[in-house]
Amino acid sequence: MLNDKSVLITGGTGSFGKMFTKLILEKYPKVKRLVILSRDEQKHYQMSMEYPESKYPVLRYFIGDVREESRLISAFEGIDVVIHAAAMKHVHLAEYNPMECVKTNILGAENVINAALKCGVKKVVALSTDKAAAPINLYGATKLASDKLFIAANNIRGKRDITFSVVRYGNVMGSNGSVMPFFLSKKRDGVLPITDKRMTRFNISLQDGCEMVFYAIDKAWGGEIFVPKIPSYKIVDVATAIAPECKQVEVGVRPGEKLHEEMITVSDSYNTVDIGKYYAILPQQPNFNLSEYKTHFNAQSVPQEFSYNSGNNDQWETVESLRVLIKEFVDPSFII
Repeated sequence: MLNDKSVLITGGTGSFGKMFTKLILEKYPKVKRLVILSRDEQKHYQMSMEYPESKYPVLRYFIGDVREESRLISAFEGIDVVIHAAAMKHVHLAEYNPMECVKTNILGAENVINAALKCGVKKVVALSTDKAAAPINLYGATKLASDKLFIAANNIRGKRDITFSVVRYGNVMGSNGSVMPFFLSKKRDGVLPITDKRMTRFNISLQDGCEMVFYAIDKAWGGEIFVPKIPSYKIVDVATAIAPECKQVEVGVRPGEKLHEEMITVSDSYNTVDIGKYYAILPQQPNFNLSEYKTHFNAQSVPQEFSYNSGNNDQWETVESLRVLIKEFVDPSFII
């Protein structure tokens, strides 16, 4: 799929970008070129120590910001596949610096689209978040706007051989700023701060998130938002799994947080199909024949009024399963 192709990852020095790079190098040894685009010079340096160009000659470290379309045009020259992972994602920082979030997440998305159209890119897959479904914070709202931009980009491609699609998933185990590393760091204090003991979240490994992107690159017809079928966890179970000896103290839900996250809303359900391992939220006005799409993917429409919510999920992690996952994906030194 990606052998003999040139691939670029925006935000490529982040958690996703590093894992996706690792998997591309393993799965597609004949990849033509792999460009890591990020505005963070220090992260570029650190990643280049882990993946030096002397050992991986297909790699290119390209300092650039998705806010600058001209820089993206330079970076996208000769690129076949773009994975858009760059984002300002911390909820509280977005609330305090709203226009910075808008510039990166919305205007940056539009710059990626324009550069891809101008440079002859064939496939664009954008990363979304569960917070984009019925958003209550600015981060989620900007990611919803970004999703809409990428979906609508299929309407302006003209005769260009290019498709735009989106993958939307929940909290990634062990990613920067996530709850599991936070609890691990607080374990020594003897007290774990819990926002609300009723809180739930979806759970996905970084590798499974990457596999979903590979699926979108290979299978997307253009305009889909792919959503994985993944388990939920209770925040108190994560705390118990990490430090059963610690006291759990409720500190209150932070501004912009939900008790339960949602990836498919009731309003989305009318355009959502079940394609097996994933759901696909289809565009309201697709550029393809819907009957042919359903036949090709053996897709079934979800029930009306369906919603996919971490609080009403039918798959759940337990304290025991969480402990195994933490050791495997977050902290190999964690003692089960």
